[in-house]
Amino acid sequence: MPPPFRQLDCNSRANRGRLACMITATVSAARLTALLDGLPAGRPAYARLAEAVRSLIVDGRIELGARLPSERDLAEALGASRTTVTRAYDLLRERGFLASRRGSGSVAMLPVPGGASPSAGILRPYEEGDDEGIIDLTCAALRAPVGIEDAYQTALEVLPRYLAGAGYTTVGLPELRAALAEQYAARGLATNPDQILITSGAVIATLLAVRSLVQPGQRVLIEDPTFPNTAAALRSAGLRLTPAPVEPRGWDVDHVASVIRRGRPSVAVLIPDFHNPTGALMSDADRHVLAEAMASASTTAVVDETVCSIVLDPVAMPAPMGAHAPSAISVGSSSKSHWGGLRTGWIRTPGPVGDALIAQRVAGDGGAALLEQLVLLHLLRTDRVDADRGRLADLRLARDAAVAALRDRLPDARFVVPVGGLSLWVELPGLSAGDVALHARERGLLLAAGPWFAIGRGLGSFLRLPYVRPPAVMADAVARLAGAVEDVRRGAPTSARPGLTPLVA
Repeated sequence: MPPPFRQLDCNSRANRGRLACMITATVSAARLTALLDGLPAGRPAYARLAEAVRSLIVDGRIELGARLPSERDLAEALGASRTTVTRAYDLLRERGFLASRRGSGSVAMLPVPGGASPSAGILRPYEEGDDEGIIDLTCAALRAPVGIEDAYQTALEVLPRYLAGAGYTTVGLPELRAALAEQYAARGLATNPDQILITSGAVIATLLAVRSLVQPGQRVLIEDPTFPNTAAALRSAGLRLTPAPVEPRGWDVDHVASVIRRGRPSVAVLIPDFHNPTGALMSDADRHVLAEAMASASTTAVVDETVCSIVLDPVAMPAPMGAHAPSAISVGSSSKSHWGGLRTGWIRTPGPVGDALIAQRVAGDGGAALLEQLVLLHLLRTDRVDADRGRLADLRLARDAAVAALRDRLPDARFVVPVGGLSLWVELPGLSAGDVALHARERGLLLAAGPWFAIGRGLGSFLRLPYVRPPAVMADAVARLAGAVEDVRRGAPTSARPGLTPLVA
């Protein structure tokens, strides 16, 4: 099977910017020593060190593309010989977990199937159609819905009336803001158009909202696990994250409330509607408990409602968090409900969009793309009841196929069947889900292991299984997953070479 990636030439001037973006972090010697908890015991020392670093990379505690410390610096921090560290790095390169280029140091990688040569370049993510044998489940997102081509065509027909202006819409297209306000009102949350700000997706919406409320260095409460791109964005803004645990069945709200009351964070970032990745749905009673705790601690909730419309089973949906906590800021996106290619999100504020939020917007990208706003406006204004009902029915069949296959092929796996959302949160007791995901790659299945979603350490036995492909494909995916589990249990080696993982979204 050919590798599910294409090479990017690292020496190409056109690709240097991409390379710089992909190398997302530098892990200091002190940080790596802390993650390792000192030099691992056992002989030979270099092999134990290599295995410990490999586990950190596989589990996601060392970001892919991150630059590791120099051999000399790590040897000094660990109190080990430089020879030990050098041989450990050499072993990691040989096994495909490090790639080195002159001037760039040693960069964390994951192996991929096939014959891509080590350190020949940074690899771009697999895209569907590159190889029909690959099942990419790293993104919990749906394919474009029926009618999106018509929506783009309509938007292009309407676009000329806006061409006389500069094209900037800092707070968003007025008609789209009004349409979204109507959606909130239909959910029981009275909203005026001036409470809506259009963004380029939910992650940037969350970041803008949080940055309008706090300064770098301040603490923000965030669920653990959570959507990894949101956590990465908040960290990149210099914010310190305080984790609030979410179990597979949902929140221990009394514990989370006590964390809020004790720590008094300025902001709490929450995903109460079909939480990503667990799929949990927070009840009205639990929302009320957290709302009271946040009110007593002067904490503002920034609530991600990206998948609140993806309801698969008959259930009385709770009132929006904003109905329980009037100061809450809500975030939404078209990426999960419609299509990720739209790159359009929004923020709902308790009152008219304020100067602090607008200032953050101007300092960022200045405004969302006008064409995509027109596309989303058309989709929202079109009667899509039958199309949406059919899409949800297909998604329900895919979920049920994945559940049945898991129960048949992996009876030891633990999971809760969600009533909505896009993914299963699967625990593989006694196994490293990172190792399982690595072996799954060799079988043409791409998955994100639990540590991708963790705020700190842990979640090493979990993986996220989005049910966003047809039922037969989901059954095939679970069959490949079961094969990967068996590979790990019997200690099978991998024959992979280095490369970057696809986007986790």
